[in-house]
Amino acid sequence: MNSNRNTTVIKGNIKESKRKITTSSLIRWAGLSAMAAGIFYVVVGMFHQSNILSSITTSQWAIVHTLATAMCILFLLGITGLYARQAEKAGWLGLGGFLLYSLNWVLTGNFTFAEVSILPLLGTEAPTLAEGFLGVFTSSEGETDFGVLANLWTLTGALYILGGLLFGIATFRAGILPRWPAVLLIVGSVLGPVVAVLLPLEHQPKVAIPVGVALAWLGYALWSERREQASENVHGRASTFAIK
Repeated sequence: MNSNRNTTVIKGNIKESKRKITTSSLIRWAGLSAMAAGIFYVVVGMFHQSNILSSITTSQWAIVHTLATAMCILFLLGITGLYARQAEKAGWLGLGGFLLYSLNWVLTGNFTFAEVSILPLLGTEAPTLAEGFLGVFTSSEGETDFGVLANLWTLTGALYILGGLLFGIATFRAGILPRWPAVLLIVGSVLGPVVAVLLPLEHQPKVAIPVGVALAWLGYALWSERREQASENVHGRASTFAIK
């Protein structure tokens, strides 16, 4: 009887350990996603060309906006992991920031996909239409009315500011992940769009750099933390089996 009971307990412990390792691994990979997305965001900010007709048919435009599309997907995965790691202590503030920030990247991802897949074709076949689409990003009016898209793009700006602000504050208050990148996320989210208005058109995308650094930093913290915990769990389990 004791032997059967011990066997059942051991099997239960093994299953529980596997679940913990799986959860830990998923969150760790989410950290890696956030880190990659943050790096992509910095690259996009540094090399993004001006939103003018002559830019959209260049190789640089295609590369940057392909990275931007991948970045949005990775951000969604990364932010989910960052929130999951601190959900209990982040509270409603963290949940609100997570939802708003995620919606921002969903909408932004659709725009970047259109910029890399549709806009270059319009630039060649229908330049007037392409200029109208570019006007969505520069708040300039063209011959074609993109009112709905312009409103959605304006919404992404509000979600970017509010979502980043709330998520950064929740991360800072939770105290689980490093606080300095949380501060950088708060400052970059709030001041970035304001500073962008004051910068020349060609330098406006560079306001993405602080936010990219902040999210890459948080992603690295999550990834390295989970790697260390996974290593400790493996060694601890090996020691337990050795004693038995």
